[in-house]
Formats: sequence, structure tokens, C-alpha cells
Amino acid sequence: MELTLNTELVKKYKSAQQKIRVLTEDWVDKSIFCPNCGQSKINQYPNNQPVADYYCSNCKEEYELKSHKNKIGAKIVDGAYIKMLERLTSANNPNLFLLNYDLSKFSVANFFIIPKHFFVPEIIIKRNKGIPDRPNYIMCSIDLSLIPQSGKIYFIRNKQIEPKEKVIAAWKKTLFLREEKEMAAKSWLLDIMRCVEKIDKREFSLAEIYLFENELKRLHPMNMHIKDKIRQQLQILRDSGYLQFVSRGYYRLV
Repeated sequence: MELTLNTELVKKYKSAQQKIRVLTEDWVDKSIFCPNCGQSKINQYPNNQPVADYYCSNCKEEYELKSHKNKIGAKIVDGAYIKMLERLTSANNPNLFLLNYDLSKFSVANFFIIPKHFFVPEIIIKRNKGIPDRPNYIMCSIDLSLIPQSGKIYFIRNKQIEPKEKVIAAWKKTLFLREEKEMAAKSWLLDIMRCVEKIDKREFSLAEIYLFENELKRLHPMNMHIKDKIRQQLQILRDSGYLQFVSRGYYRLV
């Protein structure tokens, strides 16, 4: 995989924004494989598609690309708030490619994907009040801090290329989330996954997860049985192969 952007493509363009769009879209089109089925090349849609930028001709997965000069932070700007919420439950909600480029060297610094099954309403944040009687003009941001690290799958990290097998394995590890169609139930799973990651140990205890009880209560104020819910979600994650049961009250990340 070559990390350099093909600057020969943009000599005829004057707009810096247009140049970056052409450079990054061309790089993804030529460089990125499908993480779902492993096909060596994805295809670019014609410009002005309403949702996605790329698709896999083999498995039909769709992808949207957002590129940034600066390192990608906790929040990224997106489009209309109402439209974004509608997309979460639609059949053609695409996976999200995020590309961070080094303009001084015209190269890719970081490139990762957030699978669409990590998108829930809680991570979509309103950005402004919009225009009266025109709700679609209320814009939004995506809060990446609410997405577990397992939902950020790197192809390139700090200019280092990750092995294809590692990318595909990371993708497959969380596909079980697609089986959960109810957004509230999926939100619970994602919150427990984030809590497990915060412990920052491969093996952890139920007591350590219980330390997040107040945080989970804040996120789910209508639930009066937080500890019961924690145990339920850990069992789902175990049955899905995301966790292993070690012994009574102890779990291990797979």
C-alpha cells in the first residue's frame, strides 16, 4: 500500500478543497480493500451520491469518506441532524472512513473505519439551532469519544500500515452488533464495551465493572437495576465471542 497522494491529478484545479477531495478520493479508490469480505479493491460511486462514496462489488458494503488535515479529534462535523438520525435505521447507512493526511508531504498519516453498527443516536450531537420551520438545517457532529476503541479499526496508524489480516479480524470481531436492531439495546452493549476498555486490562472482574454504575445510571436514568443490566450485557458479550468467561465474577477480552 502506497501512502503518497498522486499530486499529478490536481494540477488543473485551483481550489485547495477540491484538490484535497480529488487526492484523497483517488487514494482510497486505489488503495483500500473491503474489510468485510477482503476484496482487494472497493469501487467509487459517481459524484453526488446522496449517502455513500464507495461500495464493494462483492459483498455490497457501502462506505462514506471524510478527510481531515489535522489529526482527527473527539468530534467530527457531519450533515443535517434529522437526516443523520434517519440514516441510523436505514438499510443503506454506510460505514465511515476517516482519513487524516499530511499536507506537507502529500501523504496519508492515519486511516481508519468506524463500522456502521457502532452508530447509535447518542453519538449524534446537534451543532446549532437551525432555521425556524426547517429542521433539516439543524446540523450535527459525531462524538467519536462515545465509540469504543474496537469500533475504530485502523488500516494506517501514524503512517504505519496494519496487516490486512488484522484489519479483517477486527472487523469480524464486532459484527455481532448488527444482529441487535433495537437502538436502546445496542447503546447498552456499546456502553459496557467502553467500560471494559476503560479498565485497561485484558482480564477483569465484575466488581471492576460495577465501579461504572453511577456513570451508566447517568446514561440510562430510567433503568433502576443497573447491576442486573451489567451482568446481562456481559453475558451477551460472552455469548457473542467478544468476551470469555474465566471463573465466577471474572472475564477476559478475546
